[in-house]
Amino acid sequence: MATLAAKPMYIPLEGVESEHCALIVDNGLKKVKDIEAHKIEINNKRAVIESSKMSAVVPEVVKTIRNLGYEVTTVKKTFPVMDMTCAACAISVESIIKYLDGVVNASVNFATATVSVEYLPNTVSPNELKNAVQSIGYDLLIDNNENVNQTLEELQAKKFHQLKWRTIKAGLFSIPLVVIGMFFMDMPYANYIMWALSTPVILWFGKDFYINAYKQAKHRSANMDTLVALSTGVAYIFSVFNTLFTEFWHARGVHAHVYFEAAAVVVAFILLGKLLEEKAKGNTSTAIKKLMGLQPKSVTVIDSQGNHIDTSIDLINPNDVILVKPGEKIAVDGIVTNGNSYVDESMLSGEPVPVLKNANDQVFAGTINQKGSFQFRAEKVGAETMLAQIIKMVQDAQGSKAPVQKLVDKIAGIFVPVVIGIALIAFGVWLIFGGDNGFTHGLLALVTVLVIACPCALGLATPTAIMVGVGKGAEKGILIKDAESLELTKNVNAIVLDKTGTITEGKPVVTDMAWLDNNDSTKGILYSIEKQSEHPLAEAVIDYLGNVPPVEISNFESITGKGAKAQLNNEAFFVGNQRLLNEQAIEISTKLQEIGNNWSAESKTVIWFANSEEALAVIAIADKIKESSIEAIMQLQDRGIEVYMLTGDNESTTKTIAAQTGIRHYKAEVLPEQKAAFVKMLQNQGKVVAMVGDGINDSAALAQANVSIAMGKGSDIAMDVAKMTIISSDLNKIPMAIKLSKQTVAAIRLNLFWAFIYNIIGIPIAAGILYPINGFLLNPMIAGAAMAFSSVSVVGNSLLLKLKK
Repeated sequence: MATLAAKPMYIPLEGVESEHCALIVDNGLKKVKDIEAHKIEINNKRAVIESSKMSAVVPEVVKTIRNLGYEVTTVKKTFPVMDMTCAACAISVESIIKYLDGVVNASVNFATATVSVEYLPNTVSPNELKNAVQSIGYDLLIDNNENVNQTLEELQAKKFHQLKWRTIKAGLFSIPLVVIGMFFMDMPYANYIMWALSTPVILWFGKDFYINAYKQAKHRSANMDTLVALSTGVAYIFSVFNTLFTEFWHARGVHAHVYFEAAAVVVAFILLGKLLEEKAKGNTSTAIKKLMGLQPKSVTVIDSQGNHIDTSIDLINPNDVILVKPGEKIAVDGIVTNGNSYVDESMLSGEPVPVLKNANDQVFAGTINQKGSFQFRAEKVGAETMLAQIIKMVQDAQGSKAPVQKLVDKIAGIFVPVVIGIALIAFGVWLIFGGDNGFTHGLLALVTVLVIACPCALGLATPTAIMVGVGKGAEKGILIKDAESLELTKNVNAIVLDKTGTITEGKPVVTDMAWLDNNDSTKGILYSIEKQSEHPLAEAVIDYLGNVPPVEISNFESITGKGAKAQLNNEAFFVGNQRLLNEQAIEISTKLQEIGNNWSAESKTVIWFANSEEALAVIAIADKIKESSIEAIMQLQDRGIEVYMLTGDNESTTKTIAAQTGIRHYKAEVLPEQKAAFVKMLQNQGKVVAMVGDGINDSAALAQANVSIAMGKGSDIAMDVAKMTIISSDLNKIPMAIKLSKQTVAAIRLNLFWAFIYNIIGIPIAAGILYPINGFLLNPMIAGAAMAFSSVSVVGNSLLLKLKK
């Protein structure tokens, strides 16, 4: 029997530079199921694969290549999805995109109405994604212009306004319907009046339910709109038939009931539920809106002639000089060139105290200038600014899926067909065993089951909590890259801390300075020598001495590994370690020697300043422990979390830092690869490990850890690898992140509990399971209200996260 011909697919490769690399990748691809043929083309930097099941094979191929240590060139983008109404819609959109050749992964977030797609740009384009989504009745917004967010907000605002008025009008028509149905059923022409009142509600205000259900039916799928359209449509059509052909039932001895009020009120309640849901969902993304609102629309640029020009932020280029006036927001990232002021960086770092900015200091987009004014040179503009990166990171995290969501997605995918099946079974059971009113009760049961079932509550349970949790973290200066790390953080029971830049400031500073006989008259000479020195410790001495008037020194000479020397008026002066002074036979007074020995015992670096005869001063330099580190470490240990310190520094310094911070487990002189091995060792002991670091040397350990946390003032590589970034580099944020994780996961579990329990209890009651026991049958109107309430309660519970400390 003939089989489908396999078609070739080209996978662009990165890092495959030799035949050896190509052989490794080729051998890896041999193990991928359903690949019929494959080869590696080094010159073209690509792998060629053939398969008749390409949509399933491509994600496995990309995963395999990456696991081998190489990279595949892909594009990751997030697109707004239009016209989704429930979790089942999200599953349909995700499935159709994943089915396309060249798509590596796709994840639809119903709460944010977005899809995150990773795809091969040489195989599939955004337009093809859009066409695929449109083919099943939805739409993608793929505009590449800068105002895409504004366009989306305008569309959403317009839809919300339309939904609001449809809800109000449906309610106004439904109120008299309920009054007639309850109290005036025997009035002349009651059925015709109810028919007239219910028709606009069903066919106009609720028309989207039927249009969307029709689109779904065309593609042999179903969603919440299908349930609403079937239930209210059946009730309406049945009522019209009974109004026009009353005798059909009377001839059979049955009263011709109408359910116009039930059909209309169900539509009104569900519209109200969607309105409240949309309003609440809007509140879950307030963190993003706050961040987006931080960037001003225009700035004052100073041109080469010194003219002040009001310029749109879109026209700012790197190296433009920008004037920031008191109270203004800083538009882009840059370096202060003139003036000084205090800047409020709280929206980026979560730290409330304004930071003093002088010449050569960095400033960031979105931060707010206080009372002074200054000029700065633009460095990063547009999407390159720290604010833009933070917004993108928060959006990506809010759109990502927690592991628990995978189970929920599976349930949501089969939820609607299962509910339709239950509704038909309920109708059949009532018809067979319901006696004289079996048909009427069966019809009511069918309508009520379809109305009360709510896939929306399931679909909203996890993403709304994730959105609020990630947003709350961003407001506190904790950037969380994905939902998985937010969910996992609560389980952390071991934390590995790098020392330099994590526990300590990461910058050497002078802690003490003692002068011979308290005579500091020669400090200008010390300042001038250190000013010419390129040694890292020299900067600390310069900062400590401040604005000391320099003196004219001559014959400056750097002495490798020991210090430096220079001359003033033919007299030699030295700055360096004690070995330098010993070699020059320079005398050190007993008092200064004792002070130096004490500082050495405290693991401080001791340097000496001397003339050709005697030591004039002794200076202690250390990498200071951050004020917040001791408190944070104590908090972590009090929670039963084991804290480890790993550093490349010497044993003496490490021991001192450990004693000062209360850390019980530490290792000194550790190489970068040994850090990763240590993390793996802890994991092999069954521990869930968080690694906290700030440097390139921490990146391997960060990648190995279960939860990776980067200090925001560290290297870009560390922040790229880490799943969480502490912008202010304050260790106190880590206990906050663990607490936030626990609160978010608790909210997700409560949401899922209510969503499941609501459907598990509500659907059987709607089917009439209580009728044989106590004669209770659920009214479809009550079912509609309950269904609306279920989604709103889930979103409301997520919003409560904002109020928790």
